[in-house]
Amino acid sequence: MSVISRDDFIESIADGLQYISFYHPRDFVQAMTRAWEREESEAARNAIGQILVNSQMAAQGRRPICQDTGIVVVFLKVGMQVRFDSDLSVQEMVDEGVRRAYSNAENPLRASVVSPPWGKRLNTGDNTPAVIHTELVPGDQLNVTLAAKGGGSENKARFANLNPSDDLVEWVVETVPGMGAGWCPPGILGLGLGGTPEKALLMAKESLMAPIDMDQIIARGPADDVERLRLTIYQRVNETGIGAQGLGGLTTVLDVKLLDYPTHAASLPVAMIPNCAATRHIHFELDGTGPAELTPPSLDEWPQIPNDISSKGRRVDVDQLTREEIRDWRPGENLLLCGKILTGRDAAHKRIADLIEQGQPLPDGVDFRNRLIYYVGPVDPVGDEAVGPAGPTTATRMDKFTDMMLDKTGLLGMIGKAERGPVAIEAIRVHRSVYLIAVGGAAYLVSKAIRSARLIAFEDLGMEAIYEFEVQDMPVTVAVDSSGESVHQSGPAHWRSRIAEFPVSVA
Repeated sequence: MSVISRDDFIESIADGLQYISFYHPRDFVQAMTRAWEREESEAARNAIGQILVNSQMAAQGRRPICQDTGIVVVFLKVGMQVRFDSDLSVQEMVDEGVRRAYSNAENPLRASVVSPPWGKRLNTGDNTPAVIHTELVPGDQLNVTLAAKGGGSENKARFANLNPSDDLVEWVVETVPGMGAGWCPPGILGLGLGGTPEKALLMAKESLMAPIDMDQIIARGPADDVERLRLTIYQRVNETGIGAQGLGGLTTVLDVKLLDYPTHAASLPVAMIPNCAATRHIHFELDGTGPAELTPPSLDEWPQIPNDISSKGRRVDVDQLTREEIRDWRPGENLLLCGKILTGRDAAHKRIADLIEQGQPLPDGVDFRNRLIYYVGPVDPVGDEAVGPAGPTTATRMDKFTDMMLDKTGLLGMIGKAERGPVAIEAIRVHRSVYLIAVGGAAYLVSKAIRSARLIAFEDLGMEAIYEFEVQDMPVTVAVDSSGESVHQSGPAHWRSRIAEFPVSVA
């Protein structure tokens, strides 16, 4: 029998969550490097390069890879010969580990969990509670898999009850484009097939914890029907041309994972959950001899990416920006922003909308006239940082506020990640506005362009408050120009056509 002490378990959870906040798994770095080396789309290659540079910077600085440090998901396989020496429940021990990790003064992680999930949605302040899945298994060890899943990828989870005769591959290929780019491709698709609806979703999530091995399967050929299915889906999804960040390119997914389970003869439940470019997870075992020992990776394992990967583009003084100037910007063009921009996302937009509807003025200092807004919820700064990692959040959540913001506040343009929906694109066209994207998955890199951060309004919203950032050469790409043309439509369409006409290798 193994006796797992409370302190060892809590310490291992806390250390593991800190570890995955700034270290990518080695297999992910290798897979992304291969994708960067073979990418032919300049825009997609630049985005992948920024993600890799950001990954190395985060590892060196021991700061979060992404500003969305995720909701904690834990898979526990508890040996039936294991006993816990603790006066706390498993949930309480895990939550204490989460609390310590997310409030670590040397590397504070963003608290993103709200409760209740409807209504007031108040931030719990320490990212608790975690979501725990427990299984009793033979043996005398505690097997732990820790993951931190960001909202951008979790929101793209999909489920369907297919008919047994339906084509699973076609369902995946038809569903992935509808997920948009908010999950920050290239990443990994996790599939759960069979069982019951809740079993399928759980398998999809757990499948993402497995190592990336698609290139090995391609090199040696699939060994069984499951690998053959994974390879087929991998190839078909990459043929969509969605590409990195949805900009169009050869690599949309790095791997496809799959777990299955027997199901009812009348059923074919299928769940699909993506892992984003943060891809945070770690596995360790406890046997009663102490906390987990986590070995840092060698910094030599990252590729040598050109130093100017994020410094190419037209330099723009946003303090002097005019509607006439943005008319010259074209989809796919790289810009370097200099000057002052405001921030704001879901909760701030809702408050602004309520104030405008009630005929009340906006708070002092909140003046959007001829300015840009950045959809961001940054990590708290440490040391001499102006702000912690500050990558973009998914812009589509702000679509319903876009016309109001452009019409009522004088806002000139927006910065976020992923595509905009038709309502937002039409508002951009009508108001001759613009939408720019920063690379999702490059939060620490982006933060280095932020020279100062000043709280403007809605302090009680925490990371969703409105700030004024002063930026110097902040790298962005024009995603929707003032005429309403979207690179997220034209880019994938071009590469889908090119792949179909002149097949190129994505292996």
